[in-house]
Amino acid sequence: MKILSKTVLKILFVAALLVPLTSHAALPDFTVIVDKAKNSVVNISTKTKASKSKSERSTPMPELPEGSPFGELFEKFFNQDEFGERRRDSQSLGSGFIVSEDGYILTNHHVIAEADEVVVRLSNRDEYIARVVGSDKASDVAVLKVEADGLPVLKFGDSDKLKVGEWVLAIGSPFGFDHSVTAGIVSAKGRSLPSDSYVPFIQTDVAINPGNSGGPLFNLDGEVIGINSQIYSRTGGFMGLSFAIPIEMAVDVADQIKETGHVSRGWLGVLIQEVTRELAESFGMDNPHGALVAKVLDNSPAAEADLQVGDVIVEFNGKKVMRSSSLPPLVGRATVGKNAKVTIIRNKSRKHIKVKIAELPTAVTQAAYTPEDDKPMQGNALGMTVNSLSKDDRKKLKLEAGVAVVDVEANGAARDAGIQKGDVITMIDNREISSIEEFEEVTDGLSSGKSVALLVQRRSGPVFLAIRPEDS
Repeated sequence: MKILSKTVLKILFVAALLVPLTSHAALPDFTVIVDKAKNSVVNISTKTKASKSKSERSTPMPELPEGSPFGELFEKFFNQDEFGERRRDSQSLGSGFIVSEDGYILTNHHVIAEADEVVVRLSNRDEYIARVVGSDKASDVAVLKVEADGLPVLKFGDSDKLKVGEWVLAIGSPFGFDHSVTAGIVSAKGRSLPSDSYVPFIQTDVAINPGNSGGPLFNLDGEVIGINSQIYSRTGGFMGLSFAIPIEMAVDVADQIKETGHVSRGWLGVLIQEVTRELAESFGMDNPHGALVAKVLDNSPAAEADLQVGDVIVEFNGKKVMRSSSLPPLVGRATVGKNAKVTIIRNKSRKHIKVKIAELPTAVTQAAYTPEDDKPMQGNALGMTVNSLSKDDRKKLKLEAGVAVVDVEANGAARDAGIQKGDVITMIDNREISSIEEFEEVTDGLSSGKSVALLVQRRSGPVFLAIRPEDS
């Protein structure tokens, strides 16, 4: 065995001490970004006047002599709401950033919603009363305008080039502390939140708190790649999950607001759902992905393009649709009046179709079936009892076909699949069901133990379920 000399050992020891210094030196220097960007980030405060309650209108405060000892007591009593809380003008704080030298500012819709007055304060303490040019609740983007010139402007980056794990930085006014800087990494991209289906959020672990809303999110080049909008929290404070609106979407919304006063979104005209592992198996797919079409709305672009219930949309305008939540943002940003290329899986084969995108209309409501006693038929292999639909039922539900579920066995395949009493079954294994006879014919031909897609209509809308028939 060779023995190392004392000199070599000293060299190795010193090298070992230097390793941590080398790794720390690789961390980003945020000071350059902050120095260049801080003057373009603004504090936004809003004021909303308290509305008079019914009790205040009907019971005005009595007039008292000047200096009356009861003045303060009466003022406190008559300036309370029905719960005893004192009525005050409400104030809120948020952030924003300058996007043009002549005073246009971007922030969140929820920061300025219902505000009677919006005040913008710059880093040099100058304050301006801002005009709300317009805002869009669906994307949570708002555009403000202050009367000023020569303001410092931020540069936009490309959020599509962001990589998960990349460093990002935020500047804002959490709890009113102006120009607070926090940093973290990109945790995920293209996140869809339950209340914001048209925004593919950038998820980060940057510390965001009340007051940060509307502020910019930067990449390491000092470019804005998002607007900090929401956090996930069980306490009201930061818990490591922050969400930012991609800057491309925010700019598109802002441009539409400035040019037309409203925001136009693309519309396909389908109701979609996630493709589960069991449903993927029933559709002959190797793995679950795409957006499953559960309903095609009448007189919609999808109907005119012959999209069908049971189609799985896997690409839209050349971009892969990995989850159902990926599709609405892609459709929403598509140009109204132009054709979009859609790739689907239908009957276990890929197919390419063109759809002319229309403008998003108002939401569609769904009716529900109320079971009535008739001559039910027991589907033993599926573990449920079904009934035929009357003409009135079909008219009310706007359905051409279907049978209603009137009972579900406690330990059957239907229960395991999530089928409920009151569901209306309209399709099994890509075959429409219009009568009890068709239901019996289709179910008798199913193989036990193999997943089959079943389409049901509910009050909330249509949904595909995967069911494994049992031996009857």
